[in-house]
Amino acid sequence: QVQLVESGGGLVQPGGSLRVSCVASGSIVSIITMGWYRQAPGKQRDLVASITNRGNINYTDSVKGRFTISMDNAKNTVYLEMNTLKPEDTAIYYCYAKISRKFMRPSDYWGQGTQVTVSS
Repeated sequence: QVQLVESGGGLVQPGGSLRVSCVASGSIVSIITMGWYRQAPGKQRDLVASITNRGNINYTDSVKGRFTISMDNAKNTVYLEMNTLKPEDTAIYYCYAKISRKFMRPSDYWGQGTQVTVSS
C-alpha cells in the first residue's frame, strides 16, 4: 500500500504565501513523478505543477513565477511554495504521485486533498 498525506493548507489573504507539503509512504521502490493538482468548486481538477525524479518541472501558466515546486527524494516529500496568492488560487489542492512498487507497474496515487483559501 501507498499513502500520500498532505499538510499546510489554510486561509491566507491575497498577496500572501503558503507552503503545502505531501509525504508518500508505504511499499515504495521509486517515485517517478510527484505533483499538485487543484479543484475549485464546480470545476475540473487541473494540474498545478509537477516534478520528476530527474528534476524536470512543469507549471501551469497561471502559476508560473508565483509557485515553486520542489522534491526531497530522501524524504519522499514534495513541496509547493505558493507566493503572491490570488483569490482564483482558492481550491482543494491534491497531491499526486506516480510510484513504482516491487513487482508492479508504476501506478498513480492521490492524497486526500488540502483546502487553500485566498480571501480578505
